[in-house]
Amino acid sequence: MSDLPASVEFHEEGPREGFQMEPRTYPLGDRAALIDALAASGLKHIQVASFVSPRAVPQMADTAELFAAIVKRPGTRYTALWLNDNGFERARACEQVDLDGRLMFYTTEPFSQRNNNCSVAEMRERQLGWLDRYIALGIPVEKAYVITAFGCNLGGAVPLSSVTDHIRWLLDACADRSVPLPAVYLADTMGWAHPEEIKRRIGAVREIVPDARIGLHLHDTRGVGGANVYAALQMGVRLFDSSVAGLGGCPFAGHKHGGAAGNICTEDMVFMCQELGIETGIDLEVLIEAARLAERIIGRALSGHVMHSGSLAAMKG
Repeated sequence: MSDLPASVEFHEEGPREGFQMEPRTYPLGDRAALIDALAASGLKHIQVASFVSPRAVPQMADTAELFAAIVKRPGTRYTALWLNDNGFERARACEQVDLDGRLMFYTTEPFSQRNNNCSVAEMRERQLGWLDRYIALGIPVEKAYVITAFGCNLGGAVPLSSVTDHIRWLLDACADRSVPLPAVYLADTMGWAHPEEIKRRIGAVREIVPDARIGLHLHDTRGVGGANVYAALQMGVRLFDSSVAGLGGCPFAGHKHGGAAGNICTEDMVFMCQELGIETGIDLEVLIEAARLAERIIGRALSGHVMHSGSLAAMKG
């Protein structure tokens, strides 16, 4: 396995993306307990919640209160998502939030309009404003997401050029401002990717920015999330967004038979990496217990596998 990375980072998004997808709002204390359990497993980056319109997303109406209820663990970053000026200012006003600057690019017009009420070109121009604001405020620009980088239920197949054009534009924008290029995340928002396309698109990005950190935000919509992670590992990718117990999805994905499946499952991917000899920095048994806690909170069986079967270490022990 010498071609695989020695270590990987999982950025946990279940508390935000998972609970935002649920039709009801769960008790604040339960959500805070889950976040504390996730941090206890060794996860170093947890996306707690969103600062978004409480009318549009009532499940996230108490985000500031949730941050105040967390027992912050040294060495763990607790971040939030925002989509506009109002959300950003609310995040800045919340002292417990670890601010991380992120940029977002879209590949198809229908999804850009549905998610942001603007065109792909307009959304890209908005990122200049965000980039300049982050620089002025001293907030590190850590991630740049290309949304629907592999395909879109609303806009169809996504040409490779729709991804690489954004990367070239971002490279120029950062060079003009003499700031480092953020990690480039390819997001399979609607589950169109397969292992060979994962390799192809990562390879194309690397041709443009050979030294960039590349990450993936994958959904397990069609059951190939783990295979896609393995393909990315073979390409040397070390950054992955994931969700405990496979929570999450995309409410605006336009799936014909229900919403998108959740993100790749954190504990399942940690298990796979550890079995491959890749360091994760995570205590899998503690993480499995956190996944089981998520299932008890949600009140139904969740899609994670290892949380139900147990790890091999536990079986051997």
